[in-house]
Amino acid sequence: MEEQNEWRLELTDTEWPFDAVDHDRQIVRAIVTDGAGSYYFMRVNRNDDFGRATLIETSGGGVEPGEALCDAIRRELNEELGADVEILCKIGVVSDYYNLIRRHNINHFYLCRVRSFGETHMTEYEIECFHLSTLRLTYEEALAEYRLRRDTPLGRLIYNREVPVLERAHALLAARTEKQTL
Repeated sequence: MEEQNEWRLELTDTEWPFDAVDHDRQIVRAIVTDGAGSYYFMRVNRNDDFGRATLIETSGGGVEPGEALCDAIRRELNEELGADVEILCKIGVVSDYYNLIRRHNINHFYLCRVRSFGETHMTEYEIECFHLSTLRLTYEEALAEYRLRRDTPLGRLIYNREVPVLERAHALLAARTEKQTL
């Protein structure tokens, strides 16, 4: 895995009023590519405290106590995408808030390349409550899908968190390709 200076993005929740933050959540997320121009995301259909929404989101989830970040991202990508991945680099950290549930998210984003796909291992809760499914999109299709899903408050929060990371990942991949051809 390549090391680089850590890129950081600090965001606020302007969709719901701020009351308090009562917990932080360490999260790992990934921009996943196959090296042939496709990116992999999760489609989420939810109807909960945040409202009814169909969203696009990077694959990832909470870091378990004592779990290393790299182990957590591999576990999450295997559970949600059924993917065995190579971690290319850490993209950076996005700090954002969900005021509605009083949570501060510390999102550690990685750039990963798929080695192989197998079966997913989602929980019953993920399947029943979020109706998760995998999306395979080009970079341009992913940007269009994020723009389309900004029609809800949660969709706007996710857009603000993930589009800058996707743009950075795309630039990192282009730089890697250019470096390899020199």
